Amino acid sequence: MHKSFKITLICLVAIFNSISISAQTDSTLLKEVNSLKQKITDYEHRFDVLEKQIDDLMWFRRLEDIAHVDKVRLTSTPRWKPKDPNDRFASNKLQFYTYVFIPKGIDINKKYPLIVLPHSGIHANFSTYYAHIVRELIAQGYVVVSAEYRGSTGYGKTTYENIDYGGRENDDVLESRNYMIENYSFVDASRVGVIGWSHGGMISLMQILQHGDKYQCAFAGVPVSDLENRLASHDESYTEYFTAKHHIGESIWENPEEYARRSPTHYAKNLDKPLLIYTNTNDNDVYVEEVQLMIETLKKYGKKFEYNIFQDASGGHGFDRIDSKEATDIRYNVHKFLERYLNPPHPFKSAKDMRKAAYGF
Repeated sequence: MHKSFKITLICLVAIFNSISISAQTDSTLLKEVNSLKQKITDYEHRFDVLEKQIDDLMWFRRLEDIAHVDKVRLTSTPRWKPKDPNDRFASNKLQFYTYVFIPKGIDINKKYPLIVLPHSGIHANFSTYYAHIVRELIAQGYVVVSAEYRGSTGYGKTTYENIDYGGRENDDVLESRNYMIENYSFVDASRVGVIGWSHGGMISLMQILQHGDKYQCAFAGVPVSDLENRLASHDESYTEYFTAKHHIGESIWENPEEYARRSPTHYAKNLDKPLLIYTNTNDNDVYVEEVQLMIETLKKYGKKFEYNIFQDASGGHGFDRIDSKEATDIRYNVHKFLERYLNPPHPFKSAKDMRKAAYGF
């Protein structure tokens, strides 16, 4: 073998080994980076748990003067689709927490109306963002329950990935309603209302449309109403909530029927109880066109209901949940709607009385 050829061969072997080592190094680095990304994601859930535990303390603190506050653990239906088909526990009912607020000074020998209040947000929770609204309800003598339905944050990765948007999350909310009636003798099963905003408004619609025999009335504020419309009007990041492996795992184009069954418009023909819908023309989250589609679908079926399309109300998506006078005056009308069908023992006589109940002055 010529000396020059040997040198060339040695160089080629060295280059090959160098490339191989480099490739192994890149592969190792990639695995480490992915591992770190997963740890960061997992830590985010831990931070959510801590944040939720802190906010829970605030719930007790901010309502301790007017309400008995509790948090109980219940079970509902299993995951709609097992993560692992070989899991022998896949049919187990899911566990979830729910908040219970009972007015202080009630007469347990009397009956009181119940408000079911599901929180908003795809991945969110029932935070003290709602403290003033709960105070308004408690002041009128309502008992209030709010389920931390599957997919809520603050309860770890497993609960987060049990998300079932438009599906069995509604079972959790219904179960919280049933729990109150079965366990508290002073809750009147004939005076139950459901209210919510945004995703909570969507759940309110689903409850009254799918379980109308369980409720006397419903309020749906800026409600998510139609997934086909919503996905078409929002960016790709919103679609990713649904196409995630732990959720539907398919796009709306691949499985339109699945998305239809998760949309309130699909059940509009079922309405047979009083319903009030609010929307806002400058809503920057649930666009007014989506809620108008719900309104028009109900009209198509000849349903009787109430609605108000607010024109550029301050606050956009949260226009009637914030603390301004404009917002609370609008919210006062929601309370008067509920009053007509649920007959609370201490109804507000004015918006001024409502503000005093919520804010102290």
